[in-house]
Amino acid sequence: MQQLLALTAKDLRMLARDKVGFFFAFIFPILYSSLFGSIMGGLRSASKGIDVVVVDEDKTKDSEKFIVELEGLEELKVARADKADAQDMVRLGKKRAMILLPEGFGRARRQMFGNPPHVEIGLDPSRLAESGILQGVLTAQLYKGVQRMFSDSAAMDKQIDESLQEIRASKDMDPATKMTLTTFLPGLKTFMRSLPEGGMQGGGFPQPKIEQVDIMRSESHPTNSYQISFPQGCIWGIMGCAAGFGITLVVERTHGTLVRLRMAPVGRAQILAGKGLACLITTLAVATLLFTVAAFVFEVRPSSYPMLIVAMFCVALCFVGIMMFLSVMGKTEQSAGGIGWAILVLMAMIGGGMIPLAFMPEWLQSISDISPVKWSILAMEGAVWRNFSPAEMVTPCAVLVGIGVLSFCIGLKAFKWES
Repeated sequence: MQQLLALTAKDLRMLARDKVGFFFAFIFPILYSSLFGSIMGGLRSASKGIDVVVVDEDKTKDSEKFIVELEGLEELKVARADKADAQDMVRLGKKRAMILLPEGFGRARRQMFGNPPHVEIGLDPSRLAESGILQGVLTAQLYKGVQRMFSDSAAMDKQIDESLQEIRASKDMDPATKMTLTTFLPGLKTFMRSLPEGGMQGGGFPQPKIEQVDIMRSESHPTNSYQISFPQGCIWGIMGCAAGFGITLVVERTHGTLVRLRMAPVGRAQILAGKGLACLITTLAVATLLFTVAAFVFEVRPSSYPMLIVAMFCVALCFVGIMMFLSVMGKTEQSAGGIGWAILVLMAMIGGGMIPLAFMPEWLQSISDISPVKWSILAMEGAVWRNFSPAEMVTPCAVLVGIGVLSFCIGLKAFKWES
């Protein structure tokens, strides 16, 4: 045990003396997390399109036409679903708001008189900005239909004729009212034909009714962009540790240090275990530092500290195994460093270490399961803001430990003590 601790202390001292390695292991991840979190916050606020899901309970040609019009707006990103699924999407934060077109919407939109069209908006009551924007967009879009009706004489004639047919066919309408309307509408038709080209504006007619319904959003969502960027930054720091310790093994092999260590009363297993323990301690130190800065500077408070400790330990074990695997990737320091970082960067690219998975193309999200970076971020986010239960934490942690053990075994089997 004394020899193991001495070897571990030796590697930790070497890391402390390597100013460049120390910077990229401890300082760079903080800079990355802070900068990327600020960028993400800016992207969120600058986003033009609001993600909405539309529910069509009217299911008429008019309601379909209205949805197509919404899909063509730059202000909205429109998806479709039934009411239950739409409410879940808003509640879970997958969509910003729900727009519901109730039964009778199409008919009300076609009618010149009577009740105006009714639309229901469902969203988190805290999203006041989105509520105002949506109400404005929907009011303008609904009002366009009225304006088109009164500026198009042919369409106006058609609407008047349809209204007259409905009135004459009605058996429940008051006779006096029926007589008044059957006299008034033909006169209106004649009046509209006498207007100059362009018709008249419909400003004097009833305002479309837009009702807001509160949908309380689930608490399992990030409250600020730093809750997303710091797990990513932590991964970069841990990858730096894995790459750095992997390269030191190559350096010690090519410089004959491992041969000299084997001549001492130290076994092969102790030498590699000391390297692995030093890498484990460093990765845990990096993760602890980052989340300490996140907590005190950026108010990133984990939902469960025990879960975060478990996640950090499993991530560290995984990348200790990857460190061992990277150490056999090249015969020289330069080749091992180049190949190792190429592998790590590829893992980060497809695993959400550069861009959050939610913003990546679907085809790339589908292959992200092969990257340990994805499972590392998922485990840490599960403890920070996803509110993972112990059962939900089992899968990412088991995958991480499995990758770590498999990588370590492959590296151990292929490891050569001499260059």
